[in-house]
Amino acid sequence: MAEALFTDDLKIDPYWWEAAPPRRINDSVPEAADVVVIGGGYAGLSTALELARNGTDVVVLEAEDFGHGASSRNGGGVSGTNVGKGPSAGVTSPVEKALGPERMRQLLVGGTESMNNLENLIERENLDCHYVRCGRFVGAYTPAHFAGMASKVAHLNAAGDNGAALLPREEVRREIATDFYYGGMTVERSGSVHPAMLQMGLLARCQEQGVTLCAHTPMQAISREGDGFLVATATGIIKAREVVVGTNGYTGKGTPWLRRRLIPAASYIIATEERPEDEIKALIPNNRTMADSKRVLNYYRLAPGGRRVLFGGRARLAMGDPRDCANILYNQMLDVFPQLNGIRISHAWTGGIAFSFDYLPHMGRQNGVHYMAGCNGAGVAMMTYLGTQTALKILDKANRPCAFDELPFPSRPFYTGHPWFLPIVSSYYALRDRMDRSRAA
Repeated sequence: MAEALFTDDLKIDPYWWEAAPPRRINDSVPEAADVVVIGGGYAGLSTALELARNGTDVVVLEAEDFGHGASSRNGGGVSGTNVGKGPSAGVTSPVEKALGPERMRQLLVGGTESMNNLENLIERENLDCHYVRCGRFVGAYTPAHFAGMASKVAHLNAAGDNGAALLPREEVRREIATDFYYGGMTVERSGSVHPAMLQMGLLARCQEQGVTLCAHTPMQAISREGDGFLVATATGIIKAREVVVGTNGYTGKGTPWLRRRLIPAASYIIATEERPEDEIKALIPNNRTMADSKRVLNYYRLAPGGRRVLFGGRARLAMGDPRDCANILYNQMLDVFPQLNGIRISHAWTGGIAFSFDYLPHMGRQNGVHYMAGCNGAGVAMMTYLGTQTALKILDKANRPCAFDELPFPSRPFYTGHPWFLPIVSSYYALRDRMDRSRAA
């Protein structure tokens, strides 16, 4: 196992913050508003923006600076095709088996709509965020995973113009300079974005539309009052007609029903130092976003400008020190790109994500409070979409029901939102990956 090499000024902050750091906007907490949105990420800001553009008085409460959470910490891959995936992209998930092909097709159509929604939003709002519809490659970790991808390609293409195709092992180098994978699949309806610039762009548009933005103002409690709600914060109580919760991987004890339905986990990313553009671009010649079919998956891409590799994954599922996980990710990167041996790491960071027990995204209402949650590690398009859909639902302007609205939202007996089992699950998945790979050798 190689020891990761770090630059002298290693940063334990997202690479994305170099161009779009978090912002502290401290508008005064009002006494009343039409809608209070809890959470200032993609979900909350897209909800607030759609509502404000339709004349609604909106307050957004953010527990930290705007840009502190997962919306500016993710890898910037944009896809609507991850719906219902289990722990491995190479095998059929229990959800797919339980729901059946037609229901899964409807949900995949919803995933396609999430991509369209994001692209339309970026164009409509003129958001400068390096968005490119570059397509995606998913590498098959084993021959069995490659065989399982055939049905996934068929399902994706049946659900819309996703442009999915199988890529046999002998053709993999068209997409990536490695012999690590046993083939894979490409999905054309996928893209990449600078995630922090996207969030800051949404934040700026909310400001322009008069949304009240309150950083470092965590929600303390929500209670009913007549036909509306009282939302308590440390600096005051807000009377609201509607409340929306968009906290996902940062969902706290103030919304216990939602917290019981989400498994908070960590994802880790490293960024390499800059190298000559031709050297780095040769690794991923078509500038795709990349992922693999492991249970403990990796995802990676080129940074905007093409002079760095950003390499992420579930180095461990629980939160930990990014420096420790940088070694794990560094070695996983060398498994794929041994030609990067000796390259130094300039950034290492982590962010919170949330899995649902059925691997599906969800939106709906509980005791009158709107929620959207469960992006399962693929939230750039989906959480933005669910935010927009929630706003349209509040405005009574939705043309038809969202495929993810009011789905059954399972939990487990005695589960309170504290995922004590993550280290066990992480170790088990890693062991299964090693066993699958050893059989394939």
